[in-house]
Amino acid sequence: MRIEVDDNSGFCFGVVTAIEKAEEQLEKSGTLYCLGDIVHNASEVERLRVRGLMTITHAELRTLKDATVLLRAHGEPPSTYSVAEENNIRVIDATCPVVLQLQRRIKEAYAENLRRRESGETTEMPLILIYGKEGHAEVNGLVGQTNGEAIVIQNADDLDSIDLSRDILLYSQTTKSLDGFRHIVEEIKARKQTGGFEYFDTICRQVANRLSKLREFAASHDAIVFVSGAKSSNGKVLFEECRKVNARSYLVSDGSGLDMSLLEGADSIGICGATSTPRWLMADIAELIKNNLEKES
Repeated sequence: MRIEVDDNSGFCFGVVTAIEKAEEQLEKSGTLYCLGDIVHNASEVERLRVRGLMTITHAELRTLKDATVLLRAHGEPPSTYSVAEENNIRVIDATCPVVLQLQRRIKEAYAENLRRRESGETTEMPLILIYGKEGHAEVNGLVGQTNGEAIVIQNADDLDSIDLSRDILLYSQTTKSLDGFRHIVEEIKARKQTGGFEYFDTICRQVANRLSKLREFAASHDAIVFVSGAKSSNGKVLFEECRKVNARSYLVSDGSGLDMSLLEGADSIGICGATSTPRWLMADIAELIKNNLEKES
């Protein structure tokens, strides 16, 4: 029996940096607030909670005073920084550099087109579309750069309710799939009769480049155990990619969700996960499988 943990799975650099910043502050103070789950993985959130990391909501942030708060890799809208300043909150900003760059691009595009409208150069601003998951933390941060005016599209059907005769600027949530983004681009091109259309591939390549390696890994094993938190959008995308090449791919959030009967007859088992999945959790599940198999033999 061969059990292998995928070397290419696990935290992306943005999540690694956020966790390192949290742990560094916890070493100093013993407690720290985090606005939202630091990563979409309940096991990692619990590990850090035990160390003193307290997750708070945006509503709780508004009532917090004179504290230190970590902003996770997903990023935040400008309103969050305003609340922090008003409440004398020290911010540890762990926004992923890729997300931060995208926020700036959208903010600058919005500001420039607003200036052009107010100066009379144009009468109508372009529609800013964001291909992403409605309500996702990163997407909320991106929409916030446009004073809430950007429109989120999750699939091609969402284009039915959009005035495609207007000029359009299209961006993407950094963790969406390249294929999905390209499909949206082609749909807009096919439907658009008038007006300009500019689109910007703003997908993180560290995430996107995992796909080909993940497909190879999934195809090289008899069965795949994919480890991902229920809240992870990236996890849902990557798991589906596993299933496309290996029908015996099973999704678990931790060891308690593992059904060993599903792995019967497999001579080779691969363990992989999302960009929000800690490597220690994948290693723990590999060890759990190994121990269960030894008991059965």
